[in-house]
Amino acid sequence: MKKVSLAICLLLAVFFVKSANASSYSIDMKSIDKMFSEAVETSMVSMNAGALSTLPSNAPATAVVKEKSFVAAVLLDFFLGGFGVHRFYLGTKTMTGVGYILTCGGIFGIVPFVDLIVLIVDNDDISPYIDNPKFFMW
Repeated sequence: MKKVSLAICLLLAVFFVKSANASSYSIDMKSIDKMFSEAVETSMVSMNAGALSTLPSNAPATAVVKEKSFVAAVLLDFFLGGFGVHRFYLGTKTMTGVGYILTCGGIFGIVPFVDLIVLIVDNDDISPYIDNPKFFMW
């Protein structure tokens, strides 16, 4: 039965691919040019305490730094801490995550466990752990 349904799906796929004709599609360059000429230029928008503020048009285009979530860091540490995924999320260098993997999950899981405890204890301010280059983030 599986072979029959697979054969039917294959035949339908071949039929639909052959029925799709590229010549039936056309590009109207005038409408595309009109769309681009009527487009509105936008600037970067930053979120600050729930309020939207747009940058002035003469401001340099800089990246908006997004704050890291405590809950996401704790969940990543709990489920994927042995691979150092929580450290990647917090912005640590790549070699720190590789160190977690090479030491069998951060010295056999001790380091991610301590990281989890440290994150839970300092739940109101995890900024010291963001972009922290040390293997032991505490």
